[in-house]
Parts: sequence; C-alpha cells; structure tokens
Amino acid sequence: MALLVIGVLFWSGLHLLPSAGISVRTILIERLGSAYQGLFALGIISCVVLMVLGWRSAPPTVVYTPPAWGSLAANVLVFLALLLFAASAMATNIKRIIRHPQLAGVATWGVAHLLGNGELRSLVLFGGLALWSVAAMVFINRRDGAREEPQPQPLSDEWKPLAAALVGFVVLYVVHPYISGVPATPHLSP
Repeated sequence: MALLVIGVLFWSGLHLLPSAGISVRTILIERLGSAYQGLFALGIISCVVLMVLGWRSAPPTVVYTPPAWGSLAANVLVFLALLLFAASAMATNIKRIIRHPQLAGVATWGVAHLLGNGELRSLVLFGGLALWSVAAMVFINRRDGAREEPQPQPLSDEWKPLAAALVGFVVLYVVHPYISGVPATPHLSP
C-alpha cells in the first residue's frame, strides 16, 4: 500500500506545483532549462509505475460493497471520461461547456472506478486521483482568473472525440486485465 500512496501523492504534488502558481514553474524552467520537461516526464512515468505496482501489490481489503449496477455504470462513466479526455486535445464544443475537460475526465474516471470497486486500494488510487483533479481545477481557476470562452466549433467535428473515446475504450477494455490484474467488467468474466 505504501507504493500506491507514494505514487498518488507524488503524482498530485508534481501536478499541483505548476497549477498552484505560474512563478514556481517559471523558476524551475529558468533554473533547469530544457531538462525541466524531461525531469517532469520522468517523474510522471515514475508515478504511474508506483501506482500500478502499488495497486497490484496491495491486498484487496474490502471497505464497502459496490452497488450491483456499479460495474455497468463504471463502464459508461469511463467512456465519458475518455470522451472528455479526447475533447481536451481537440477543437470541440465540449470545451465551451467544461473549462477543464481533461481534469473533469480524470475525476469522472475516478468516480467510475469507485462505483465498481469497494476495496481500500481503489479508494486510495481512484479517490486520490479524483480529489487531485478537482483540486487542480480549483488551483488553475484561481491562478488563471476569469475564463475566456472558446469559439463555437462546427457540429460536424464532434464525431472526432467520440471516435477517439470509442477506440480508447475498446483498447482499455482489452488491456485492463494486464494492467490491473482484473477484467474491466468482473461480472461478465468466467
């Protein structure tokens, strides 16, 4: 469990540092130069490795029993999370509605997994990352001030994030057992 907690805290700290204030990031870039991006990327990869290894090695201590519909709801919410994540990288009208679609996607992903998993390791990982994403939105909003609404996009372009989310969902559905050690929909497995 220690690896998991360290991974979540390290991830949160690495991401909240630039979110909390532009000056901190600017100072680091000035001191480290181009090495900043490489060190940041290395830190993120280390966090992901710690979280995956920590989650897989932590005992599945049950804290609550997820609802019977939790697994189905989790899959729907994961698709929505992927849609938000994809929309954050594209010109889309979703950005006109949601200021931080990528962070909202992480929060949705976290809540989705809490609906399907009731053990302590899931609370730490998914609850921790969902809380981080909400905190990041608050810090970024405070740092950046009032929002400038994006320009409307043609409705014909809305298929792009949907297609990306569908492809991502299928890929994650297939690789989920190899990453987490459990199928994406446990109630459908033999």
